[in-house]
Amino acid sequence: MGKSKVYFTKEISSDSLIKIFEVLNRQLKGKVAVKISTGEPGGHNFLNPQLIKPLIDKLNGTIVECNTAYEGRRSNSKAHWQAIKEHGFLDIAPCDIMDEEGEIKIPVKNSTHLKGYNIVGSHIKNYDSMLILSHFKGHAMGGFGGALKNISIGIASRNGKAWIHTAGITEDPIKLWNHIDDQDGFLESMAEACEGVIDYFGIENMAFINVANNLSIDCDCDSNPSKPEMADIGIFASLDPVALDKCCYDQIMNSNDKGKASLVNRMQDRHAIVTVVTAEKLALGSINYELICID
Repeated sequence: MGKSKVYFTKEISSDSLIKIFEVLNRQLKGKVAVKISTGEPGGHNFLNPQLIKPLIDKLNGTIVECNTAYEGRRSNSKAHWQAIKEHGFLDIAPCDIMDEEGEIKIPVKNSTHLKGYNIVGSHIKNYDSMLILSHFKGHAMGGFGGALKNISIGIASRNGKAWIHTAGITEDPIKLWNHIDDQDGFLESMAEACEGVIDYFGIENMAFINVANNLSIDCDCDSNPSKPEMADIGIFASLDPVALDKCCYDQIMNSNDKGKASLVNRMQDRHAIVTVVTAEKLALGSINYELICID
């Protein structure tokens, strides 16, 4: 595959978020889902609702999420709705917990681990296109969380999350934690799950933005995340989620910021790049990219 275009702006603002989306020149048609992380209560690094509101308004979008597989305040819909309200997302846009009324299986054509299917929230059927709007940061299990994690784990139902985390061993969230030894299998399964979602919508009906701020080594799913040690970087956007995550990964690895050490160690220790490399092997995008600054 040739080089994909990844756009970048240092400015993290509502205006720059709209500007970088417009540069993509991608019309998201029909009913638009905007997939974010609503953030585990106790944490505070998730995307600021006021930052993303103007872009969601522009798209006439609906914020979408799914319940978590771990036991927290987003593991069931009642508590999750309360978290969405507390974090201010209900004040800015319609919201939808996609697995509130069940789940569906969608095909995964090329699966070493997932046995031919991914399990996602049933409300996915209500949407025609999707913006993957991710807070790029570290992650305790995946190494980092960006577009690919948001597409895979983020859109999976509770059972689907267990299916991915255990590399196709169990769909039971209770049994999940007994089967998390295969780290690379988990990362490869995330890439496989991405294939299912991208095939479902069609890549032409998706766009991808990573906001690289509040760069904790921990995910927004952590109720008590470590404080960021790196300075904010900016906003990245692409029509290629593989190139987008690879670019953000490279920005951390090649940064002159001395505060990067913990995040670099987290990504390397968890073999984070495996998800990106596997996604390229599945033809979901390219790790070769051209970085274009729009400032």
